[in-house]
Amino acid sequence: MARKKRVPEQENHERWLISYADFITLLFAFFVVMFATSQTDKGKAQQVSDSVKKALEGEKMSTMLAAILGGTVNDKGKGNAMMRGPGGAEKPVPEKPDDKKLAELVPSLKVLSEELKKEIESGRIEINMQPRGLVVSFTQAALFPSGADVISPDAYEGLEKVAAAIGKIPNPVRLEGHTDSVPIRTPRFQSNWELSAARSIALMEILSDKFGVPQERLSIAGYADTAPIASNDTQEGRARNRRVDIVVLNEQGMIGEPLKAGAGK
Repeated sequence: MARKKRVPEQENHERWLISYADFITLLFAFFVVMFATSQTDKGKAQQVSDSVKKALEGEKMSTMLAAILGGTVNDKGKGNAMMRGPGGAEKPVPEKPDDKKLAELVPSLKVLSEELKKEIESGRIEINMQPRGLVVSFTQAALFPSGADVISPDAYEGLEKVAAAIGKIPNPVRLEGHTDSVPIRTPRFQSNWELSAARSIALMEILSDKFGVPQERLSIAGYADTAPIASNDTQEGRARNRRVDIVVLNEQGMIGEPLKAGAGK
């Protein structure tokens, strides 16, 4: 009886796909872990951990990505997570109560620069735009006698113009008192802290009582000699540091301000 000839087994040329698939899975798991370590949200980290387990068990890659990135997958395997990043669908940002009320301050800067041109040229007032808002700086000589907190009547004209500008916009205003580094100790003021705060209060009362700026729009701060704008080593520098700033706050400047009652609701 003739013996059947044994057919040689065909060599499988696609065995490399198994190793390749394992490599891709491990690489995916590595990047997922890297992503997870960059997240501070414990809930998101748990989601990532669960997704890795499912991926290793063979669940579809598109579903895993959607779970990790927080998006949803439609019937075509496409989701919104890729467009919006971690967190998936965009959540509406709660609108701060004062966001839509804050006025653009550049026009006010231009108007005040024109109206206070005489005071600016004489060096009694400086006006500039800073990250926290529009800053009107009155030197001590423009407002107060040395070592005192009583505003000179000569400053009323300039203050009236500033108050008029404040009245045209809804932005809150912070009054910031500053001194030079020379210590003060008098029966009235025991330190530069007291002097700087007292000058802010005096300015607040003038703006409110004489020029009609509502007190609820005003706040005061006293910085003593902690925020100089010039060197305290020279007489000229110390004179520049003795100042009171009227700061019309923008959105950035309001970040450090306390919320008023009902603002967070």
